[in-house]
Amino acid sequence: MKYQFVKSSANWEQCPPDTIPEIALIGRSNVGKSSLINALMKANGLAKTSSTPGKTQVINHFIIEDTWYLVDLPGYGYARVSKTERVKWSKMVKDYLAKRQNLVLLMLLIDSRIPPQKSDIEFTQMAGKNGLPLLLVFTKADKQSVSKTQSTIAEFTKIMLEDWESLPTVVTTSAQSGLGREELMDQIAMALTNYENTR
Repeated sequence: MKYQFVKSSANWEQCPPDTIPEIALIGRSNVGKSSLINALMKANGLAKTSSTPGKTQVINHFIIEDTWYLVDLPGYGYARVSKTERVKWSKMVKDYLAKRQNLVLLMLLIDSRIPPQKSDIEFTQMAGKNGLPLLLVFTKADKQSVSKTQSTIAEFTKIMLEDWESLPTVVTTSAQSGLGREELMDQIAMALTNYENTR
């Protein structure tokens, strides 16, 4: 797959022109976002992985096959970042989500190993209220049993149903084993096709 880093932006206004569709990924810090991006693109080092949460502090655009953008959004929920920085990141992301008319799919990455987190639930509530094209992506499924992952997903979606009439699509993934990659690529292809059909 052909890919290229385009630019990093400190706010949505600095992002590339919104002339082609884009797929964005977001999640709590240390959820495995960079690893999943690299697994999706089959490219080691496309997104920089780090053992230090909160590494992504800007909006990173990658162009894929010269036809669409993959967007790496800053993580949230990392306590060791100053409150000022957290507020700045939050505004950056909210502005991006509100203003980018070419956003066709938003992947929310959720760690399948831990109980539902308040920040993740709050993000789904915001996405629902704003009609964002949300896809739930549970990460790191290789780190535990299938039943434990299924239990986490069931618990998470049960809470979501308090606010959602019907749930977004759920995909279980592992950047290590490649689990879920084809499903994610199918979801991306579907979103891109829908974008073209509505133009």
